[in-house]
Amino acid sequence: MCELLALNANTPTDMGFSFRGLSRRGGVTGEHADGWGLASFSPTGHGLTLLREDAPAAFSALANQLSESSAKALVSIAHIRQATRGVVALENCHPFARTWQGQSWVLAHNGDLKGEIPLGDRYRPFGTTDSEAAFCWILEQLDRARVDPEDAGALFALLHHCASQLAQRGTFNALISNGQWLFATATSRLHWLSRRAPFRTATLADAPLQVDFSAVTTADDVVTILSTEPLTTDELWHPFQKGESMLLINGEIRGRLQERTIKSTVLPSLINLRG
Repeated sequence: MCELLALNANTPTDMGFSFRGLSRRGGVTGEHADGWGLASFSPTGHGLTLLREDAPAAFSALANQLSESSAKALVSIAHIRQATRGVVALENCHPFARTWQGQSWVLAHNGDLKGEIPLGDRYRPFGTTDSEAAFCWILEQLDRARVDPEDAGALFALLHHCASQLAQRGTFNALISNGQWLFATATSRLHWLSRRAPFRTATLADAPLQVDFSAVTTADDVVTILSTEPLTTDELWHPFQKGESMLLINGEIRGRLQERTIKSTVLPSLINLRG
């Protein structure tokens, strides 16, 4: 299985600290050594930088460089791979990127999906993973629904429905973003935490590294981190419930859905939410 990592913030934020912990699991403290990737959207939400390697993140000079200084973004998504379907190759490394309705979209997935995912002609995988096929299938569903690409509330509901359908094939823990928002869903394993004032010190579980966030933030900063397994030893991580999906914008959880039924807060303004 693979591991996921994402950042969503209200101010451009470097994900180097969290990525350091994740990358150690790509061959040193974990067995996820079949490739890695990091996608970061520019603070405007329009530009995308995607870096991938079909090699262990723990021993990668590029991954180490990104751990020291990664791009500051409002949304970043990272992944370390343990191949279950598809050979070890660059085209099978996550995150995957596609263009939909003029927007750059990114997906990273952890899990196994059984059977052949039916696809049309418009969106086709470059590699051989079930994850990329699922991404193409999701984009086709968005086309068919003719959803407004600027309607985050409608997109959230439809993405949750798609995740529920894919979860019937196996395990679908996934992160999706267009740079303006972050969608996260879990069939089995995913955790989250939000950092806000008063900021404290955090210590990585997989590397001898500690950061005092009060020294590198302002009182108005809000940063939410999502990870397959908790990355730090001295912070409170919250597990996703089975079948739960979240929509995050500017570091805040703006919507939560579970098993196609609303289980917790969805903001009243979500239906008309833009961006």
